[in-house]
Amino acid sequence: MTKKTCARNLVAAISLAWAAGATGAPTAAPAVPSDTAIKAAKHAVTAYRDDVVETLAKLVSYNTVADKDIPCERNPRHQAFKAYLHQEADRLGLDFTDDGCVAIVGLGKGDDRVGLVAHGDVQPVDPTKWKKSPFELDRTSEPGRLLARGAEDDKGPIATALYAMKSLKDLHVPLSRRIELYVYMAEESDWGPLEAFMKTHTLPQMNITLDAEYPAVTAEKGYGTLAVTMPKAAVAPPATAPYVKAFKGGFFGSQIPEDAQATVANATPALEAQIRARAGKQAGMHYQFEWKDHDFVVTGKGLSAHSSKPEDGVNAISMVADALAMQPWPDTTAGALVNFLNEMVGTGYFGEKFGSIAYRDAFMGPMTFAPTVIRQHDDGGIEVAINIRRPQGKTAEQLQNEINAALAQWQGAHVQLADVKAQIGDPWVQQDAPQLPVLMKTFAYFTGIKDAKPVAIGGGTNSRLFPHAVSFGPAMPHTVYTGHSEHEFITTKQLLLNLEMYTAVLAELAK
Repeated sequence: MTKKTCARNLVAAISLAWAAGATGAPTAAPAVPSDTAIKAAKHAVTAYRDDVVETLAKLVSYNTVADKDIPCERNPRHQAFKAYLHQEADRLGLDFTDDGCVAIVGLGKGDDRVGLVAHGDVQPVDPTKWKKSPFELDRTSEPGRLLARGAEDDKGPIATALYAMKSLKDLHVPLSRRIELYVYMAEESDWGPLEAFMKTHTLPQMNITLDAEYPAVTAEKGYGTLAVTMPKAAVAPPATAPYVKAFKGGFFGSQIPEDAQATVANATPALEAQIRARAGKQAGMHYQFEWKDHDFVVTGKGLSAHSSKPEDGVNAISMVADALAMQPWPDTTAGALVNFLNEMVGTGYFGEKFGSIAYRDAFMGPMTFAPTVIRQHDDGGIEVAINIRRPQGKTAEQLQNEINAALAQWQGAHVQLADVKAQIGDPWVQQDAPQLPVLMKTFAYFTGIKDAKPVAIGGGTNSRLFPHAVSFGPAMPHTVYTGHSEHEFITTKQLLLNLEMYTAVLAELAK
């Protein structure tokens, strides 16, 4: 991530002083939320159980995928989304500010503030993989689930935050701190506009990000990408022997891919049998096999997932390459790619085969290393992008040197890569979050899960940009996070539980 600005440092210093003077020692917090917080939470879920779903339905109806050619502040779809958010704020008696790529919904007054952080943009989506339009809230296909792009990431949290604030207003809960909901419109694509916004705006002294999981997230791995390009016609295709003619797969960089396809030229029935047998041993994959003249086409479908949790998906790129791993292939462009995937990545996702890069941290867990998208270059080269989520424990320089060493060894045995690009982000740990006791007791009270502890995640949220920020929901621990997948949903039960917990937390922190 980028370096902290002077403005952020100033805000952080003010925050520390405020936290030390206003929140007290964490051990002094009561074991359960106050009566006021519990009453507000029950009011929210009773009064607005239908309204919050209706607001979510409207929020997801806006296609807020980024357009690389239109800045977020000028994107008409984003403007329409913000206009509806403004309309909802007015209807609920909340104030609203539009600052281009950042919209702010507020309740109350004062210099002391509690911030909620979410994003209104969503990841790309393949409409063909959905039972209904991904921009229509599907309430019927899977009873109990609300399916749509953004339902979990992050429009469900936005809807619940709005009604949490409305509930406090209904009950005239005394607020000594202003509440502000920050909705950023480019979290999934470009953090630059948010960082620019922060240079000219004083942020709340304490913040909660609604973009991860419970019970509370105090550490995030660093996001990175290793992109390597196989050269065009590295080796001339054999005249009669089998070779890999084409290989493609993936959709976008932060999604575990569920689609991949390989074409083997000059294939034989015996080779077909080997590929079918190897593919048949893979768990979670579905294959189609087709002959086109002398080409044998292998099409595999796995399961998409957020790339920060590769274990939740089945990586079709890795698996289709593995289905061809009964032999090394001639280093044609696509053949070199298949050899690279099988020899350097394999079907695991911890980088164990990639030289000495694999490592783990006791709290943050292992580094994950997963191919996510293959791009065909205009000059005939093929690029594979590998998503990296790295914990603390190694410097970026050390990891880069280990990557370079592993690539040098592979190139020595195969072909010279046409291009290598590596971006290695920094892990983040929140050392000072005075709101943690309130979050933990609220989570324990409403879920019945005792002795919960803060966790680390592989994803990267805007928490690392806001003072004293930690993530709180919307996903329960030990459940599959569906954001970034082609089967994104939030259950109605979870949506209402989130509404209760967000309301209670705001009642406690802003009282």
